[in-house]
Amino acid sequence: MNQKKGRLLIIDDEVDILLSLQLYLSQHFTSIDTENNPSHIPRRLRNAEYDLILLDMNFTKGETSGQEGIHWLKKILELKPNTLVIMITAFADVKTAVEAVKQGAIDFIEKPWRNEKLLSTISSVLRLSESNKNLAALEDRQRSLNTAIHENAGELIGQSIEMRRVMDLINKVAKTDANVLILGENGTGKELVARAIHQQSKRQAEVFVKVDLGALSQSLFESELFGHKKGAFTDARADRMGRFELAADGTLFLDEIGNLDLPFQAKLLSALQNRAVTRLGSNQEVSVDIRLICATNIPILEMVQQNKFRQDLLYRINTVEITLPPLRERTGDIPLLVQHFLKIYKKKYHKYDLKIESSAMQALEQFQWPGNIRELRHSVERAVILCDGLSLKTEDFLLSNAHQGQGQLTELENYNLETIERWAIRKVLTKHAGNISKAADELGLTRATLYRRMEKYGL
Repeated sequence: MNQKKGRLLIIDDEVDILLSLQLYLSQHFTSIDTENNPSHIPRRLRNAEYDLILLDMNFTKGETSGQEGIHWLKKILELKPNTLVIMITAFADVKTAVEAVKQGAIDFIEKPWRNEKLLSTISSVLRLSESNKNLAALEDRQRSLNTAIHENAGELIGQSIEMRRVMDLINKVAKTDANVLILGENGTGKELVARAIHQQSKRQAEVFVKVDLGALSQSLFESELFGHKKGAFTDARADRMGRFELAADGTLFLDEIGNLDLPFQAKLLSALQNRAVTRLGSNQEVSVDIRLICATNIPILEMVQQNKFRQDLLYRINTVEITLPPLRERTGDIPLLVQHFLKIYKKKYHKYDLKIESSAMQALEQFQWPGNIRELRHSVERAVILCDGLSLKTEDFLLSNAHQGQGQLTELENYNLETIERWAIRKVLTKHAGNISKAADELGLTRATLYRRMEKYGL
């Protein structure tokens, strides 16, 4: 007979009962301990971890009230609050059994018991115990994962007046559940702001779910956000939760919301108004409780005026609006950012003695950085990788292809196609102040393609 995992403790003043239970249950569970003196319970709990305790309700001869058992039940739960306890009673006293369950017992069995019923009850309780442990472990892993993700995502850095204003807004809005719209050029740190708001909110222990609407095809919009049922479309081979459901009780971050077409804006607005979503292929609404944060680098008010973005949706998503300044408007923060990234990459690439020359820092401060902080970070990493000495010079940052200060091209060092493409992308991004949509249009690329090229060239 296969034994099930589980360590049980049986507490009863009748030795015959203990022996009978031990003989039967030892056939089914890996470890059975017995105790006939309830005063030994504290010592037992100190010395061992039990998956389940079977506890008699009466220990004194002639006692039938069950209050002794309830007393020791309270003591067990005081010492080990998560212990699962099944009460044993020789009397079919429903009121006492109900009181025991109210006090924290998981179930009760009556003497004399039927072995099948006894085994079924214990097995059910142990399965519940295992499920609770697995759930607790999953929650711990989720909390650890969330912490690791936020730590790896980076932090907001800056002492300029512009950044102090942003941080002040974050501190004020984070503790509320207000919807937030973050505006700013590509690479200014909009996701970092969203994560900072989540980390300071009452939902910080829950999930942070990001959706890049700019990279989401129209055909996948509803499935990704709202989920689908098996068979809802050709490739729907199983039920799937959408991002709204995945973000339940946490924060949903919709990046590049300005790229959403009008029909999908209407669907999103409906979900936000009803606080519920309907999976594709289903007629049943699923309630969702989320904190919504959106971001875009597109002038969204202009889109409203051009009837490209719904005004009612804008009202819904921007209870509070936070605008991130481009790096060229907060050049005083560049030394802080450079030193921060330098510290990260010196450690990553084991170049602990590396320093940056003052002339190089001055060149970085004068550069326009059309890709903003993201471009600066890539530039520092590349310089650390390529540097052969102990100090980073201006030429290590490969800024010579563009005129520092005004961001205008003088002459290319070479006519390698990748060099030309990188210069063209940088120039058009500068021209359109980091607006991805306008830059992509002028370059004849899709937004997704432009994103890939920018990632390739560290822009």
